Amino acid sequence: VQLVESGGGLVQPGGSLRLSCGASGFTFSQYSMRWYRQAPGNQREQVASISRSGDATDYADSVQGRFTISRDNAKNMVYLQMNKLEPEDTAVYYCYAYWDITHTYWGQGTQVTVSS
Repeated sequence: VQLVESGGGLVQPGGSLRLSCGASGFTFSQYSMRWYRQAPGNQREQVASISRSGDATDYADSVQGRFTISRDNAKNMVYLQMNKLEPEDTAVYYCYAYWDITHTYWGQGTQVTVSS
């Protein structure tokens, strides 16, 4: 089983990034998907989630209206479009797959740094 994130990097405040997460080794369409992030000294927090079919999404208040989660079940991919980035968005972003309590997987994370 693998979840591999990509697309992180350094961006100026107000800029945009698109994170991608590729899945393999499990039946992707049977899992809801989430993005988490963890900044230094902080607990890991959920940023966004998307249902198995992609018809339901949910966002943390801090990113509502700026971030968009999406998925492509044919490609086993989940995405996080991040717009109007702020320095407070600086963190390692993780992809997470959830089926039930015994079937969960984490990616290795990708660094996002928002700084001028």
